[in-house]
Amino acid sequence: MSTAPVLPARTDGRSTDASIAGVRRGRRGGWRFHAIMTPLSLLWIAPMIFVVFVAVRSFGDLTDRGLAALPLSIDLSGFVTVFTAGLVGEALVNSVIVTIATVFLTLLLATWAAFALSRFHIPFRRTILLVMLAGNLLPPQILLIPVARITEGLGIYDTLAALVIVQVGFGLGFYTFVLHGFMRAIPPEIFEAARVDGAGEIRTYWQLVLPLCRPSLAALAALATTWIWNDLIWALTVLRTETNFPITAALLNIQGGYVSQWNVVASGAIVAALPTAIVFFAFQRHFVSGLTLGSGK
Repeated sequence: MSTAPVLPARTDGRSTDASIAGVRRGRRGGWRFHAIMTPLSLLWIAPMIFVVFVAVRSFGDLTDRGLAALPLSIDLSGFVTVFTAGLVGEALVNSVIVTIATVFLTLLLATWAAFALSRFHIPFRRTILLVMLAGNLLPPQILLIPVARITEGLGIYDTLAALVIVQVGFGLGFYTFVLHGFMRAIPPEIFEAARVDGAGEIRTYWQLVLPLCRPSLAALAALATTWIWNDLIWALTVLRTETNFPITAALLNIQGGYVSQWNVVASGAIVAALPTAIVFFAFQRHFVSGLTLGSGK
């Protein structure tokens, strides 16, 4: 029984040397990366650390030793004032309502629009997609008065519904554009297999497309939550009554009413920023993978 001759392995060591050199270059590059990014990261988080230090100091400590001094002891009187004085309680509820409603409606409508534009031969569908995306390129400052007039004409001015509708309208184009790219990257063989199994468009959307787009939906949900929760300009445009204000507008009132009590202002800022930080860390593993999925296709 004859066997094929075994070719001798290369012994020149070129591939091994190249691999070792690549590892060494990677180590040197990693050292430079950390040397540059560490001070930049510290510079980036320095304001956050400063706000935390101010929030856990008493008003007397701030006036006696100044803002730049380190806290001698932990004092949570600022947080107590924020909650007991009713400065953020109702505003937090308003922000939660607006954020949840807006994120749900925006992503729902965006998945519908992206599925239709990526699956069906709609006339001028690329033009429709570009027009939807172009709406996000307009600076919001030139739209403040028109948006306020429109909400007044519709009879929804100074309501949370007006803020939700405005946020949905201005976020829908971007989310549709992103989801459209994901859905177009899905191999057509998957849709053909679903069609062979007798799945209609609704079933294909619900049982096939949405599960495949879960990473992108998670990433967009985290982004949308951050943008909507931190929005101030549209809240001040369509809302007038303080009881309808979200947390960002309430934070302005705290700064105006407690202008000299920096521990109260810093405590309110931490309370306002904490929910978005929790959402970001909860979706952290989906965030980068969701936004880069399919980018090479």
